[in-house]
Amino acid sequence: MQLTLEFGGGLELLCDSVKVHNVIVDPPTGEEKLTMKGLLSWVKTNVIKERAEMFMKGDTVRPGVLVLVNDCDWELSGQLGTTLEEKDVVVFISTLHGG
Repeated sequence: MQLTLEFGGGLELLCDSVKVHNVIVDPPTGEEKLTMKGLLSWVKTNVIKERAEMFMKGDTVRPGVLVLVNDCDWELSGQLGTTLEEKDVVVFISTLHGG
């Protein structure tokens, strides 16, 4: 499944400073559809290059990371259970900034 992943608000620094990633992700073995839970596991393994603990806590994103699926807050679409479709755009934005 082809997806576009975008990282902002400083999260791109965990991905070699690359903000936009066009990726192909298959559902986890034994599952028919790709959900956000499966995508987050894939992102942690394949996209995040350093300090994964700054992006994830357990099997979900850390508090303070806004997740949008096709410009819709994932909290409105089922969070980890959100089913992804071909060519979806998933955006991760850190709302926490140092100063």
